[in-house]
Amino acid sequence: MIQSQPRKAAFLDRDGVLVEILRDAELGVLYTAFHPDQLRPTRGALESLRRLKDLGYLRIVVTNQPGPAKGHFPEQQIERMHQRLRELFDGELDAIYHCPHHPEGGPGGDPALVRRCDCRKPKPGMLLQAAREHAIDLPASVMIGDSPDDVRAGASAGVRTILINGGRCELCPNRGADSVRPDATVASLSEAVDFIANNTAPVLGGAPSGRGS
Repeated sequence: MIQSQPRKAAFLDRDGVLVEILRDAELGVLYTAFHPDQLRPTRGALESLRRLKDLGYLRIVVTNQPGPAKGHFPEQQIERMHQRLRELFDGELDAIYHCPHHPEGGPGGDPALVRRCDCRKPKPGMLLQAAREHAIDLPASVMIGDSPDDVRAGASAGVRTILINGGRCELCPNRGADSVRPDATVASLSEAVDFIANNTAPVLGGAPSGRGS
């Protein structure tokens, strides 16, 4: 629904922020959920969403989901996972945006989804689309993610950025030295909300260097 007055939003990555990154103990690898039953909320996630609402933020998920392009599961599975997210968080999500594309794809993947797009993070497409559709004031908003791609997407969209240093972030040193510096680095979603509550100034002339970065 289009609103007449701009509002601020907390853009949230899904895996590693709202739900747990999964680990195969035998193979020692990290992976994201392929099925709704695998979704497990991170500690304090529901309370954090409620706190964001109390602070006046829309709660909008922006997530790369290249599984269909890679042949891991059909695209229809994504909506089933979205529905499970809404159930897990008791209706505390205002919108969910996803990118199903991948530039290379995989065996058995949907060729229509194998392409370079403007929505796959680190591109800011999902954030910009949400801003148009929900009348969001981007400089007053924030992106919370667990990877450099989340930070770069947020910075490109003109929002503050918070990096949760856990889960996949153990892989962050391998993602390149040119990653945009976040406004804050925290250990959990709850700490991210603490930072937001104590640092309410919008972005002015570029991202400030925030506490904990």
